[in-house]
Amino acid sequence: MIKRIALTFLGLLLVIGVIAGLKYVQISDLIAAGEAQQFPPTVVTAAMVEQAEWETTLAAIGTLEAAQGVVVTADVPGRVTRLNFQGGENVEQGALLVEQETATETAELSAAESDLSLAQSNLSRVSRLYRDRVVSRAELDSAQSAASAAKARVDSITSSLDKKQILAPFSGRLGLKLVDLGQDLAQGVAIVSLQRVDPMLVNFSLPQQSLAMIEQGLPVRVATDAVPDRTFNGTITAIDTQVDSVTRTVRVQATLDSAAEGDDYALLPGMFARVEVVLPDTRPVIMVPLTSISFATYGDSVFILDEPPEPSENAPPGPPPQAGPGGLSALQQFVQLGERRGDFVEVTRGLEVGQQVARDGVFKLRNGAAIDITEEGATEPSLTPDPDNA
Repeated sequence: MIKRIALTFLGLLLVIGVIAGLKYVQISDLIAAGEAQQFPPTVVTAAMVEQAEWETTLAAIGTLEAAQGVVVTADVPGRVTRLNFQGGENVEQGALLVEQETATETAELSAAESDLSLAQSNLSRVSRLYRDRVVSRAELDSAQSAASAAKARVDSITSSLDKKQILAPFSGRLGLKLVDLGQDLAQGVAIVSLQRVDPMLVNFSLPQQSLAMIEQGLPVRVATDAVPDRTFNGTITAIDTQVDSVTRTVRVQATLDSAAEGDDYALLPGMFARVEVVLPDTRPVIMVPLTSISFATYGDSVFILDEPPEPSENAPPGPPPQAGPGGLSALQQFVQLGERRGDFVEVTRGLEVGQQVARDGVFKLRNGAAIDITEEGATEPSLTPDPDNA
């Protein structure tokens, strides 16, 4: 009985050992297969880490101002008898804008001219008599004074008549009409705004430490949300002679080369503008396309495309890096970023010139992934991208 139980127990142990051996072999085979398994290579485009010379700029916020701008007003009281503008049109210097009623002044001018004619005739007679020693010098002086007073009276009325012909003081663009036909205008009443908007000025402020870097003639670039697809170029034409004691900034004025194309006035006085002053000095930078950056809260990184490193004892846990058809692997590298310009970003730490990084398709990469480089569907980054040609 005991012998039978022992044989049964040994048989059971033998069966368990055989099963355990089979499972061990199966698990070993699965582990070996997993280690030997290689994911298909990830297809990406590549870009070289380049060094470039970037211009140095000063950024500021500015306000646009017309080269010339006034509100046309009435110089003398009078009723509007004629309006020669509708508002919004371009006018030349000297164009007649408004005529005021002149009936009273015209009548007074006729009477004044008659008085002037009489005074001049009287002066002529007195002058002849004075040469003949018939009248005294006092009578001649009195006749000359009367003629001068009559002439001044005519000039005064003529000046009033001229002021009732309201002209454009310079060429420009009219704003909204502020008066109507038949309206009685008092002295100083606004009639219409007149602005010369080409060229356009832009006023902005810079910190006092920038004074040593700027001078008249430096180029500027101006952009505004009102015309998002255009950049306006100009030059600094004036720098204020004092620094604001409250803000410690200095006011600068630049003149734009062209603010209008034909009748298309893109810029208007009072607009908000972003200004860049382009300094003559440049600085070397290491740059990569923005699409090469994997942005994350714990740090920004790029994927360097290179041959996988040789395995070592200090290698981190996990599957070893894999190589694609060209023998390349994606190796994640954390970087520090600087200024952005166009489609590029400056890398201040983490990369060297000449390294090859993934350009498009970074979101699907992982550290150590096999890489297959292609040029199909590649984008062409630019420092001055044009949205219309994208």
